[in-house]
Amino acid sequence: MANFQELNPNGTVKKNFKWVKWAVAGAAALLIAVNSFTIVPAGSTGVVMTLGKVSDTSMQEGFNFKIPFIQTVEVMSNKIQVYETPASAVSKDMQTVSSTIAVNYRISTDASPKIYKNVGTDYKTVLIMPVVQECMKSVTAKYTAEQLITERAVVGDEVKEALDSKLNDYGIYIEKFNIVNFDFSEEFNNAIEAKQVAEQNLIKTQTEQEQAIVIAEADAKQKVIAAEAEAQAILAEAQAQADANKLIEESLSEKVLVYEQITKWDGTLPKVSDGSSNLLLGIDIDEDSSSASSSASQSTTQPTT
Repeated sequence: MANFQELNPNGTVKKNFKWVKWAVAGAAALLIAVNSFTIVPAGSTGVVMTLGKVSDTSMQEGFNFKIPFIQTVEVMSNKIQVYETPASAVSKDMQTVSSTIAVNYRISTDASPKIYKNVGTDYKTVLIMPVVQECMKSVTAKYTAEQLITERAVVGDEVKEALDSKLNDYGIYIEKFNIVNFDFSEEFNNAIEAKQVAEQNLIKTQTEQEQAIVIAEADAKQKVIAAEAEAQAILAEAQAQADANKLIEESLSEKVLVYEQITKWDGTLPKVSDGSSNLLLGIDIDEDSSSASSSASQSTTQPTT
């Protein structure tokens, strides 16, 4: 197949640069296309700058178009971020308090352009760090060292409220604030330990006293119960004796009593002296007794037939 080449007037072969033009045009088109869009990662906001000026509007996550070579996009993360740092403060009772704190924070989507314009991407160093230290010092100064230990959750909530009041206007929100630990001077730690030991000993003593009181009360109750039982037994015995006496009394008649007297009489009359003479005074006995005695004498002296 013949290869036809275009010749110059002088008879030389004419060079063809059309492919170069097409190549340049294609590269330019590709470059423009690449710079005509951007992808904002999930959980982030694209801050748009037009010729270096920050736009009030921002790009949401995903695929977005922009003006090539005129607009640039700065990605600002809106995810929750963690900032952990040591903090030093002074308590209400002038104790030096060293603590480790952790702050979970995020920046709002709408505030991203404003933060980038006024602060930049290093907002943690410029805004969050100094505000955290300031709020920690101001809140710690309201509590004694012992209260900081016993009311840690309350202190943490108060610090979080203080952080919100100072950072929310910038579009920075505190999701969670944690006081990881408190550390005090060695002297204070020793004093706290001694106090705890004293309180434990006091509780032990009180417990022993309460147990002794309970035991004494139990013994007293047992004694009362025993005394009541004994009294009831005595009362029952007395009642039984009274019932027996009453029964005996009801069963005895006058004749039975006289008979008992006669059967137990030894035949000797009682003699009583009046002190002025040697005469003895006789004491009459009941008629029935006399009759019974006479009958008895006659029966003993009557001869046997």
